[in-house]
Amino acid sequence: MSLIVLSVACVGFFLVQTACPYTGGQDKTFLSAWPSALVPQGGHVTLRCHYRGGFNNFTLYKDDRSHVPIFPGRIFQESFLMGPVTPAHAGTYRCRGSYPHSLTEWSTPSNSLAIRVTGVHKKPSLLALPGPLVKSGETVTLQCSSDTVFEHFFLHREVTLEEPLHLVGELHGGGSQANYSINSKTSDLAGTYRCYGSFTHSPYVLSAPSDPLDIVITGLYEKPSLSAQPGPTVQAGENVTLSCSSRCSFDMYHLSREGEARGLSLSAVRSVNGTFQGDFPLGPATQGGTYRCFGSFRTTPCKWSDPSDPLPVSVTGNPSRTWPSPTEPNSKTGNPRHLHVLIGTSVVMILFTIFFFLLHRWCSNKKNAAVMDQEPAGDRTVNREDSEEQDPQEVTYAQLDHRVLTQGKITRPSQRPKTPPTDTSVYTELPNVEPRSKVVFYP
Repeated sequence: MSLIVLSVACVGFFLVQTACPYTGGQDKTFLSAWPSALVPQGGHVTLRCHYRGGFNNFTLYKDDRSHVPIFPGRIFQESFLMGPVTPAHAGTYRCRGSYPHSLTEWSTPSNSLAIRVTGVHKKPSLLALPGPLVKSGETVTLQCSSDTVFEHFFLHREVTLEEPLHLVGELHGGGSQANYSINSKTSDLAGTYRCYGSFTHSPYVLSAPSDPLDIVITGLYEKPSLSAQPGPTVQAGENVTLSCSSRCSFDMYHLSREGEARGLSLSAVRSVNGTFQGDFPLGPATQGGTYRCFGSFRTTPCKWSDPSDPLPVSVTGNPSRTWPSPTEPNSKTGNPRHLHVLIGTSVVMILFTIFFFLLHRWCSNKKNAAVMDQEPAGDRTVNREDSEEQDPQEVTYAQLDHRVLTQGKITRPSQRPKTPPTDTSVYTELPNVEPRSKVVFYP
């Protein structure tokens, strides 16, 4: 009897399906964006309409009818590349798909997909309190803040298809901020985060992204060991290398210094004794510090091991006197680069001074030798006519005696004696001098 009832029911369901074609009232349509629904201003995004049965064609609808950047009712095949996007493209979208056997039957509207256009406003900042290294089971607070009064903040973890987390902005110190606390035990929070800000009147038009913030969960694997070569106590200026090793086959090692936010990372290599090791060369030691290292795998780069035991590294001697830093001057030598410039300049000036002195001495000797080599000019006579035309009562003379030049005045006789005087002095007129001067050379 039950078999007969079941057969009648199946026949009835078949007849109903034949008489009333399926219009998709209960199907599930899904709209997605690739590579992300967060699109930089001027960028592009690909929209796809999905259905488990597959669609040949689909249409897009924008919920905000006041700004429609695409043609309403336009039919697309497989995907639609939208861009370059502007703030007018920001908003929520839906799609409908047509079935392969019919061009008139459309699916129900898909989910609502928010396309957010970024880079329109100034970027905020993102911090992790107490820090970005979070021990498994502990809580971290992500703080997004800006000197712009944003009413909304959006916290987004990269490389995921998750919707950005919406946070309400609060006034703070002339700007705005929002806090979000996550417990690493109840949530998989490891990853790279950014935050954005927006205003109420345009909630899908966002600011530029904050600088990336890596949240790392520690304590998931066995701790490695950390050692120093040549040792934890070194002389100032001596090269130091820190080695992190473990029996666990870590792909990466990470070194952190107490009091510093950023650390070092490098690939691990298999050592001869079967351990996996990473060597961090720190160069010449200038100051001490306390170091720790962690291990991780490439597939989960933000999930680290327990930290190694702390390794204090101490530096003996005066670093500034033994190994002066190239960027920090000490009290005695100052900046070495500036010192080299001063020394070089001083040497050039000294050499130039010596060269100028030798050149001047050579020229003076040459002039003196030329004067001494002149014959006694007893047979030379002074132009009498010229002397009589302009005959001042006094003339200036110069006497060359043992390379010492002296100057004086003599009274010139009004008439030249008929017989040569016993004095064999020679008078030479100096041109372009008022009053006209004569130089007298004494042999």
